[in-house]
Amino acid sequence: MTPARTFAAALVAALALPVFATTPAHAVSDADLARYWAPVHHQDTDSSDYDADYLSTVDYDGEWNTLNNWEGQDDSLARLTGAAYYSVVETSTHWFLVYSFYHPRDWEDVPDPFALLTHENDMEGLLATVRKDGSTHGKLEAVVTVAHSDFHSYVAPGSTFTSGRESVDGTLRMQGTRFTTRQEAKGHGLYAWNGAEFPGGDGVVYVPSDTGEVPSGGNDRSVGYRLVDTFAPGGLWAQRSSAATFAGWGTFRGDNGKDNAANSAWGWDDQNDGSDLQRGLLATDPAYLVSVYFGNRGEFSTTYTRNAYR
Repeated sequence: MTPARTFAAALVAALALPVFATTPAHAVSDADLARYWAPVHHQDTDSSDYDADYLSTVDYDGEWNTLNNWEGQDDSLARLTGAAYYSVVETSTHWFLVYSFYHPRDWEDVPDPFALLTHENDMEGLLATVRKDGSTHGKLEAVVTVAHSDFHSYVAPGSTFTSGRESVDGTLRMQGTRFTTRQEAKGHGLYAWNGAEFPGGDGVVYVPSDTGEVPSGGNDRSVGYRLVDTFAPGGLWAQRSSAATFAGWGTFRGDNGKDNAANSAWGWDDQNDGSDLQRGLLATDPAYLVSVYFGNRGEFSTTYTRNAYR
């Protein structure tokens, strides 16, 4: 081989190896990621007003005034189509997906004369941490769910993640490639599904779909829910400074029951996880929250390559 050809071959080899070694995960859209990892969602219902537990969107009634969503729920059964909001931010090592589940009411089936237990609008949800492992959709490692003013930590089967500042509450149950979640009736606290039947035997099982569906009743075991991009033009994040929708940063306007008592993802807060974990970080700085909540994370960057919350 001539010296020129020897040099060319060496150059090709030198260039090829690092390119191969650093090939990123296959290009995938946020919508595809959200659809792939969206959970099978077990929504408990209460027979005294089961449609008050149906999933919907904040603008289910065609507009963004959240002061009439409690009242509109009774008149809008056909518009309570299954839906969940999603957002995706990323670092060099991980995608962080937030899913937000909205109900027009946080309610009780007994009178609430002091407006302490109920409120207009309700949004609770979860954060999924997915490692970029070179595959198209990555590898699920952990989920943090929101239940009122507490967060709960779960690991995926086979994850190396362990307890950090917060204790791991359990291992996710999978249905095929999807993890499973459960949400309470009335108050809508969100947890990993524990495999149990719905309390009272009635509930709705929502599955990701291209089209949101209205349940046939309070005990429907296969109902489609669609994914709605939080960052879509004119969507939920675009309303963040709208006085018609929000009473303050991340707090929905509401005047039934306790006033202004529901929060969007950038308003969620755990009541006792540390002063450094400020309100809203589960959505706005999920890498830091996960780095605190879990140990044994392996390679884990907290520097964002993309974060539309910032």
